[in-house]
Amino acid sequence: MLGTSGLEVSALGLGCMGLSYGYGPATDTAEAVALIRAAFERGINFFDTAEAYGPFVNERVVGEALAPIRDQVVIATKFGFRDGDAAGGPDSRPERIRQVAEAALQRLRTDRIDLFYQHRVDPQVPMEDIAGTVRDLIREGKVKHFGLSEAGVDSIRRAHAVQPVAALQSEYSLWWREPEQAILPVLEELGIGFVPFSPLGKGFLTGAIDAQTSFGATDFRNTVPRFTPEARQANRALVDVLAVIAARKQVTPAQLALAWLLAQKPWIVPIPGTTKLHRLEENVGATAVELSPDDLKDIEAAVLRAPVQGARYSADRQKLVSR
Repeated sequence: MLGTSGLEVSALGLGCMGLSYGYGPATDTAEAVALIRAAFERGINFFDTAEAYGPFVNERVVGEALAPIRDQVVIATKFGFRDGDAAGGPDSRPERIRQVAEAALQRLRTDRIDLFYQHRVDPQVPMEDIAGTVRDLIREGKVKHFGLSEAGVDSIRRAHAVQPVAALQSEYSLWWREPEQAILPVLEELGIGFVPFSPLGKGFLTGAIDAQTSFGATDFRNTVPRFTPEARQANRALVDVLAVIAARKQVTPAQLALAWLLAQKPWIVPIPGTTKLHRLEENVGATAVELSPDDLKDIEAAVLRAPVQGARYSADRQKLVSR
């Protein structure tokens, strides 16, 4: 249950971005549709997309995949970038929000958006106007729930005062724990669910990435300071100590990382993404992993022994978060 909103979803969702955007060439549409449907068959009913993923391509893929099972799934999408382009800067003007909603409904082949996130806070538009616009869309039946992504405490409170926020989506994992400081307490206070993206550290916590790994020309990890070869070499220390605990539990490092997130709060729903069926099945397996208090203490001690090196965003991207 995502907070007190009444929005119930599977313990894990599927982040669909990487099927079309961010990690290199887009996956073949038929293969992407098959993967999304495979996720549903394995118990996932919560699917995350956005107009900016492509732009627009990802919503069409998700819409095609889920059309036959629309009433059995929860679809989340997002507004908030100029012309749907993440490089274009924020744009959450009320008229733009409405345009995005109407276009997303068409691309997703649906008559309602279950969870409509503001992708990034727009400093040029009062949060009250944004929340009020989504409130109106909810009253019209085009949207069911309101969400925010990468918003700071002030924005969360201002939005929630106008239209209750069902969920906040932000990065959270064993190698990015900043939300614990101020965000998680306010979400608990207000009854807002938390949807961590990059719960596997953009793939790093799987153990499959090292200093020698090369990324494609369009892979956004090339711009992330945490993914320079030097940072990756240093950050292997964290993966290595977690791998020891995972081996003892007879699970994979990825399953351990997801199980750790699931153990933090009952209203936390990670959305790992993948393009591979075996990785999807591995991720789903994390929901069956039980971590004891001693396991959690061991993981905490391991993280303290191996602090992560490098910023999680470039300076330009960092300007758009935690407002």
